[in-house]
Amino acid sequence: MVGRHGREAGFTLIEVVCVLAIVALLAAVLLPAVSGRTSRPRLEAYAIEVAALLKADRNAAIRRGGEVTTRIDAQARTIRSGTNGQVVRLPDDVRFETVLPRSCDDQPARQTISFFGSGMSCGGVITLTHNNAGYDIRVNWLTGRIDVASHADLAKR
Repeated sequence: MVGRHGREAGFTLIEVVCVLAIVALLAAVLLPAVSGRTSRPRLEAYAIEVAALLKADRNAAIRRGGEVTTRIDAQARTIRSGTNGQVVRLPDDVRFETVLPRSCDDQPARQTISFFGSGMSCGGVITLTHNNAGYDIRVNWLTGRIDVASHADLAKR
């Protein structure tokens, strides 16, 4: 097709390259923001990872026959193993709440869950939520058993 000035109509190579550069720039800016959000499966993976860390500390306490304490820092959004120093760090878009005992074995126990050689613990609940999804990681104070419960599972009861 020939335009009014005797030239062919269409886009020049430089126009196409400029459009592609703009699209690439937008993708580079927007994709990290979109992929940085915590999805429901990723939230579940965080809950399972926290439960695995707690179970490892409980098992270590039983093996050693002594106390192992897991540290929970809500402000730093971390849970640190008392056995190997492993840390689970939670992203800012995940709501992180705890219900922990004030004392354990007649000692102040704020921001900790302690496991004993008998398998018992001081118990506690760690809740992770994002949007409409949520998980409770529950540590039974008597048995030391660690369970992960979806908030959807809790609603069915």
